[in-house]
Amino acid sequence: MTAQAPANGNGVADGLMRRATLAAVAVAVTLVALKAVVFWMTGSVAMLGTLMDSVLDGAASLLNLIAVRAALMPPDKEHRFGHGKAEALAGLGQAIFIFGSAGYLVYESVSRLIEPKPVASTEAGIAVVIVAILLTLGLVAYQRHVVRETGSLAIEADSIHYRGDLFMNLSVIAALLLSGYFGLHRADAVFGLVIAGLIGWSAGKIVMNAFDQLMDREFTEEERERIKQIAHAHREVLNLHDLKTRRSGIYSFIQFHIELDGAMSLHDAHEVTDAVEREVLAAFPGSEVIIHQDPAGAEKLTKFQLS
Repeated sequence: MTAQAPANGNGVADGLMRRATLAAVAVAVTLVALKAVVFWMTGSVAMLGTLMDSVLDGAASLLNLIAVRAALMPPDKEHRFGHGKAEALAGLGQAIFIFGSAGYLVYESVSRLIEPKPVASTEAGIAVVIVAILLTLGLVAYQRHVVRETGSLAIEADSIHYRGDLFMNLSVIAALLLSGYFGLHRADAVFGLVIAGLIGWSAGKIVMNAFDQLMDREFTEEERERIKQIAHAHREVLNLHDLKTRRSGIYSFIQFHIELDGAMSLHDAHEVTDAVEREVLAAFPGSEVIIHQDPAGAEKLTKFQLS
């Protein structure tokens, strides 16, 4: 038997995800414009690092916007399980952008360590970074809300590197203060390397999350145990086996076999399965649940006959 419920019960999840991608692109474009002006004024490699990151944030968020729209397309004849894995592909695309920015920043930072340069217009740089922090805080708060409501991998990937931006921006303030006011010009390059490390760590986390979805990683043991408990809570369910789970974007797929009394009528077996199905869907909204009924002992008998 199968059942499917859209995430959050209707198009609410779709709307949240679409608005989150638009908000990310808008914030990224704003930050790129501000940081480009201040990098031109200060010449700070730390500012260059956060500028490069914002440029790549914008590209990644634009990719997200396209991928999320593809992922939210309903199933069709060629894609019976929907298009949810477009989110994981977008995550991998983001990681490529982010690794590239980290590598470039390492190169620039090492160059500045060898030949340090003073930072100019420190006040303007700090003012823009504070604006960037406020904008990023607002965006991250909204993204976290959307992820809680939808479980979207693409939005989570976007949120990971925007959260990293908060640390980067604090590092830029420190670099500008140390270089501009205390004459520690190599501090700018050192913080540039720290920012590059944060960027690389974020990219690695995105890759692992995307890889899990593309390889159909099982739910956590706690989630699998919860499914088993739901099924076994029905006294008519004598056993459960072949539990398989996976996620694709905001959608989840759950399938398993339940063993029932072989003398039970088809109507009664259907009623029991419907009840189990409803409770699994209540615990995992937005899932497609497939339950197969077996007469008790049939699995053991089959294994004996095949051996």
